[in-house]
Amino acid sequence: MVAKAIEEVSWDLSQLDFLFVENVGNLVCPSSYDLGEDLRLVLISVTEGEDKPLKYPTIFNSADVAIVTKTDLAEAVDFNWDAAYGNIQAVRPGMRVFRLSSKTGVGMEEYLQFLASRLAEIRSPTVL
Repeated sequence: MVAKAIEEVSWDLSQLDFLFVENVGNLVCPSSYDLGEDLRLVLISVTEGEDKPLKYPTIFNSADVAIVTKTDLAEAVDFNWDAAYGNIQAVRPGMRVFRLSSKTGVGMEEYLQFLASRLAEIRSPTVL
């Protein structure tokens, strides 16, 4: 479906730095499909609760990075960061985790720097 959509809009992928493919509403199905991505992110919102990694371990095991979103709402929804981080690490030890808020900008600079460094790695010539 992704390849067909790209073909239909005639995108020249060599002209793109990033192509984000989003699956909304389900943390089970996307873990079953290889989209050929260079980097797979799993996002959970603080409003969803800390248990998502334990409830949906497959997506966390197939992802490279976890992002906890809407951190500006954490206090309002009684979100426990330590529990969430512990659950992520229990399912996928060593997984990189970003805490982001698009409203306040918290974590965005670090996340964007991470993406920029990944892009540089992908574009750098491989030395054998």
